[in-house]
Amino acid sequence: MTFANPSARQPRGPRPPRPPRGVAGRRRPSPLAITIVVLALVVVAVLLLAQFWTEVLWFDQLGYSQVLWTQWLTRGALFLAGLLIMGGAVFASLAIGYRTRPVYAPSNQEQASLDAYREAVEPLRRVVLIAGPAVLGLFAGIAASQQWSSVQLWLNSTEVGRRDPQWDLDLSFYMFQLPGMRFVVSFLMAVTVLSGIAAVATHYLYGGFRIGGSAGTPRMTRAARVHLSVIAAVLMVLIAANYFLDRYSILTQEGDRFAGASYTDVNAVIPSKSILAGVALLVAVMFVVTAVRGTWRLPAIGVGLMIVSAVVIGGIYPAVVQRFQVNPNQQDAESEFIQRNIDATLAAYDLEDVETTDYNASVTAEPGALREDAETTASIRLLDPQVVSDSFRQLEQIRGFYSFPDTLSVDRYEIEEESRDTVIAVRELDLDGLDAQRRNWTNDATVYTHGFGVVAAYGNTTTSSGAPEFWEGGIPTSGEMGEYEPRIYFGQSSPSYSIVGAPEGSEWELDYPDDESGGAVNTSFPTDEVSAGPEIGTFWSKLLYSIKFGSEQILFSDRVTAESQILYDRDPVDRVQKVAPYLTLDGRVYPAVVDGRVKWIVDGYTTSNQYPYAAAQSLEDATVDSLTETSTTIAALQPEKVNYIRNSVKATVDAYDGSVTLYAWDDQDPVLQAWSQVFDTSLAPVSEISSELMSHIRYPEDLFKVQRTLLGTYHVTDPGQFFSGNDAWRTPNDPTASGQDVAQPPYYLTLEMPTQDAASFSLMSTYVPAGGNARDVLTGYIAVDAEAGAAEGEPAEGYGKIRLLELPRDSTVPGPNQMNNNFSSNPDVSNELNILARGDSQVIRGNLLTLPVGGGLLYVQPVYVQAASGTQFPLLQRVLVSFGDEIGFASTLDEALDQVFGGDDGTSAGDAGNEITPPTTGDDTGDGGDAGTGDTGDGTTTPSPEPTEGAGGAGAGAPAATRLTDAISRASQAYQDGQAALADGDFAAYGEAQARLQEALDDAAAADAELGGSGG
Repeated sequence: MTFANPSARQPRGPRPPRPPRGVAGRRRPSPLAITIVVLALVVVAVLLLAQFWTEVLWFDQLGYSQVLWTQWLTRGALFLAGLLIMGGAVFASLAIGYRTRPVYAPSNQEQASLDAYREAVEPLRRVVLIAGPAVLGLFAGIAASQQWSSVQLWLNSTEVGRRDPQWDLDLSFYMFQLPGMRFVVSFLMAVTVLSGIAAVATHYLYGGFRIGGSAGTPRMTRAARVHLSVIAAVLMVLIAANYFLDRYSILTQEGDRFAGASYTDVNAVIPSKSILAGVALLVAVMFVVTAVRGTWRLPAIGVGLMIVSAVVIGGIYPAVVQRFQVNPNQQDAESEFIQRNIDATLAAYDLEDVETTDYNASVTAEPGALREDAETTASIRLLDPQVVSDSFRQLEQIRGFYSFPDTLSVDRYEIEEESRDTVIAVRELDLDGLDAQRRNWTNDATVYTHGFGVVAAYGNTTTSSGAPEFWEGGIPTSGEMGEYEPRIYFGQSSPSYSIVGAPEGSEWELDYPDDESGGAVNTSFPTDEVSAGPEIGTFWSKLLYSIKFGSEQILFSDRVTAESQILYDRDPVDRVQKVAPYLTLDGRVYPAVVDGRVKWIVDGYTTSNQYPYAAAQSLEDATVDSLTETSTTIAALQPEKVNYIRNSVKATVDAYDGSVTLYAWDDQDPVLQAWSQVFDTSLAPVSEISSELMSHIRYPEDLFKVQRTLLGTYHVTDPGQFFSGNDAWRTPNDPTASGQDVAQPPYYLTLEMPTQDAASFSLMSTYVPAGGNARDVLTGYIAVDAEAGAAEGEPAEGYGKIRLLELPRDSTVPGPNQMNNNFSSNPDVSNELNILARGDSQVIRGNLLTLPVGGGLLYVQPVYVQAASGTQFPLLQRVLVSFGDEIGFASTLDEALDQVFGGDDGTSAGDAGNEITPPTTGDDTGDGGDAGTGDTGDGTTTPSPEPTEGAGGAGAGAPAATRLTDAISRASQAYQDGQAALADGDFAAYGEAQARLQEALDDAAAADAELGGSGG
């Protein structure tokens, strides 16, 4: 017996006449409601424009509109496609299920229980039919738009020129095409599954099929059977496609021991994927047969077969091969595939041309050993760019609203026709340094708009007090740099936004403080000549930017005029990232004075995680070190895993006008070639790099960190030795990072590797054995030629050449942490460090440098002294040096080297003759200014000769009482000198006075003991 389905189609009678407009039952919206809706739409539109149209203005001003529109249009097209495909498919599935519902449904308990659900759904049916697919389509569109880069690379794929060892396909298939294909298949699978769920729910709700019922009663209508069978067939086809693509993706997967397809993958997993793809297609055919013939037996058998196949062929068979065929002979079985991994990794990280040399480092310091390394020795850097930032601030900051980064940059400049390593910093604006009473919108946005000039000091020497020896500085700037535009409108600490430009005759931007007049020199950015930001003179622009920055002053201030421009997104990294969204940017940005302008230089990387057989590397893990952990301006790379990287772009940001230039540094990089087709107007060729800019381009740190991490394992190229893993290296922890187990950063130095003909500006690091119980001895030394030369439009031939020195396996050359322990445990060094740290002083040990000179490895570490509290800035007071077991410790590097190398190292360091000057006491004939410590030449210190009679002191032959009185007098004078030096911030003089005080106290104690023994 059956009953009428309440949701079934019923005969329709004549419709009642539609009431005329305005009559009761069909109210016309009130004018107030219309007004509110219109105002709401206007407000939303203006808010959206404040975010989107200002971006258009920003990109247009920089000349990179194509980047923005290409990105937006691609995202928009993918969003629309995702919305329509997902929403359309789910809507169609719902609509088909509803339109093909049965007119009458069997009367049973199951259908009776569904009546209540149908009655509840029916009033909302039209809403669900539209809103459900729309919501799903919205989420699908958003997800699809995130894949814009994968789709663009797929559409603009370029040949790589290398072929994979398994399928003999050009690598462009894996790097560009395969990710796009996998996205499409995965997306369509999601669409099919959701459409199937919608179909099942609709058919079940409206009686298209039932779960229970009496025997012999049809459980599914023909329409429901056809609908669900077609969806299932499509899903099986997509599953087959997924299995098929899996065969190629296996080549890019990470394994337990190495990346890429292993023996088991190639001989078991890949064949099983092919079989499973065939089974899935067979099941799809069975579902089509079901749609036609009406039996579910075949597809049920097929699905069961596919499940069994997945378990047996896809799971059990590879496990059996691995356990019984591979594991007993794993080294031999995996040898071919390990070699594939080694070759691919070296190629993917540009490590194929590493020059590896056996280096039997000497540990015996012979006199004259450094004669062959004179250029390297003269260039050894004594200024630690992380330590001396406070010295730059105290000596060159000028005003509190200027600042320097906490880690400075190392570069090289031509000074008096000689290339000199330089520590350089930009004097940037820092609004946090302003007094609170001067913080207001007018000052923040229109007065304090820019920093001023650069400060540069020689890297290999200091003044006699231990302070950096500046060769460029001051306000207005002066020195050896020559003329350049000193105003810094774009930098790493610039305000979030500034409004520059003013009517003629109105200059309200602070240029720099003027000590002569006791006031300041003002300026106005020449907006009629230079474009540095979007124009903001119109009411519409003011309104949009007021909303964007949440500042009504922009709209109402009289200082925002027709001549005004607004500067924002001023950090060099932010600017480059916006105009080149496909790049991963180096964590360090460095300044250079180029062609009369201060330029920020940014290194950009193209990456991929789809390089077959190449080892995957976490960029964050590889680039974290002691600098990134403590610096606010240097960051590790993002936590992204890649297996291919190239430094393909060198970018510059002009600190004056903010202009961004992208140079295609590696135009052979296939990833960059693909992006060059996407953004065909955004990249300039290397030939446009000027000679002056070329001279400041250097090898990037983060790329070097990634490469040194990989070479810790992949310096081994023999598959058998690689498999055993008994020669793995790691980067040593930084011995100067107290309490932190973080890697030692690489250092820029001018050095000559043993296989080089001349010294070059290089980036270096060291290796120690990997493993928790390994000895901390050096196993390797790596350096890359970081100097791009000075030829216009053509990098130097040796640029980027990596040289690796492999030390003997039984090496006894101490590693950095072992050497740090040797320094600290040396009695003479420890004693003098304690003397320097007495009172209100603090000793800071700078970066521990390692140099391959003299046939061995030389360690150099500067030692600074600063106040323990109050105004603090470090001054270089001593230099630690070690070669083998010999240790030198003196006030200059030149002296310390002589101590180590038997009194004559064979050359001169950069600070030769630059003795630390003791303080002047005002009494040239007194003993207070002469006493101190002297060098013995062997790394130890002894008291200076006692003053002779007639020179204001008591000689050794004087009576004990006289010597006691003299010692007490000298102690008093030394104490007073120390306090005076401390008040002046002269920590070098303070340390020397403390040494004299200790000497005088020792003499007094000896004289007093002698008096007590004689009864005198």
